[in-house]
Amino acid sequence: MVSPSPSAAPGPSLRQILQPAVIVGALGYFVDIYDLILFSIVRKASLVDLGYAGDQLVSHGLLLLNLQMIGMLVGGILFGVMGDRLGRVTVLFSSILLYSVANIANGFVHSIEAYAVWRFIAGVGLAGELGGSITLVSEVLAKEKRAYGTTIVATVGVFGAVVGGLVADLVHWRTAYLIGGGLGLALLLLRVSVAESGMFSQMKGNAGVSRGNFFALFTRWVRFIKYLRCILIGLPTWFVVGVLVTLSPEFAAALGVTGEVRAAYAVSFAYLGITFGDLASGLLSQRLGSRKKIVRAFLLLTLAGIGAYLLTRGESPAVFYGIVFLMGLGVGYWVVFVTIGAEQFGTNIRATVATTVPNFVRGALVPITMAFTWAKAQFGLLSGAAVVGAACIGIALWALHGLEETHGKDLDYFEAP
Repeated sequence: MVSPSPSAAPGPSLRQILQPAVIVGALGYFVDIYDLILFSIVRKASLVDLGYAGDQLVSHGLLLLNLQMIGMLVGGILFGVMGDRLGRVTVLFSSILLYSVANIANGFVHSIEAYAVWRFIAGVGLAGELGGSITLVSEVLAKEKRAYGTTIVATVGVFGAVVGGLVADLVHWRTAYLIGGGLGLALLLLRVSVAESGMFSQMKGNAGVSRGNFFALFTRWVRFIKYLRCILIGLPTWFVVGVLVTLSPEFAAALGVTGEVRAAYAVSFAYLGITFGDLASGLLSQRLGSRKKIVRAFLLLTLAGIGAYLLTRGESPAVFYGIVFLMGLGVGYWVVFVTIGAEQFGTNIRATVATTVPNFVRGALVPITMAFTWAKAQFGLLSGAAVVGAACIGIALWALHGLEETHGKDLDYFEAP
């Protein structure tokens, strides 16, 4: 009897891919993104309700946002090290518990001081979810199937931003926070069904392996440059979200858009695009057998989207939102970007890398906005954005070029000290 050829072998079934780690990771990231975006949407309403007005809405809003981002930088390192020392599942559920409690607490704040404390704590908790999920899924699924699993995690997760925008429009801001916290706590009931990564379990039994050493990323030049490149390929994502989408009302006015443009709607359209982009980039990377080719193509799509955004004048809000959707589609390589980081390094520092890389990219919003502020003063709003956007794309393409292709790579190995 003739055996079927490899090309005729059936693809992986949903049952093989939809393991508990994938399901819980996807739902956890959904709530993670819901909370991350929710603050940007309810910022004004919540601060007005707390008694602030005028310039305080901007100054206090930036303070809370910066504390959240600082929390994510701290949490990225904390949960990354925990993931390599205590386990991927421990990080996954510790982060869910922390940001769920912080979400609920945000729904009860009555002062800017309490709000600030809980936004920082929320940022710490939010930092661990994506990296922990991607690391666990990458190690639990077979190397031929892991891109499908990480795609599901990211696609379902990013859709949380769309839902967050809709919920914030329908209910009071306090209720929106309580809903997010309740969803996160409900996820903890699924903990018993998620098994630890076999790779981590084997590594834990090896006393001679150094685990979760964050500083090991800086002890060898080649390893440091590889880590830096993993971070830099994500820069365009937060330039688009943090600058072009967040400031969409200001850009719309400068472009002569013929009607009102609301930031909340722009965020929803951008993340809807990111949802479809994550799905497409993940599946295409699996189909074509390449992470790098897909990220390169999506970076060029992002460049085209930025160009359309900054050059299209006098259009309706509907056309403007459509271009925002296109930019979101372009930066929807986020899932492949995080997966690349997880696949570049050995099991003993994989969670550290996978958790810190996306949070350092989020933290890079600070220098990006500083560069934009400078460029805006030099060249004007639209030209300044074009200069910074082109720089982010150029840096990302350079960083991507120097990384190895990791599709189908065997991940069962350790990094040397």
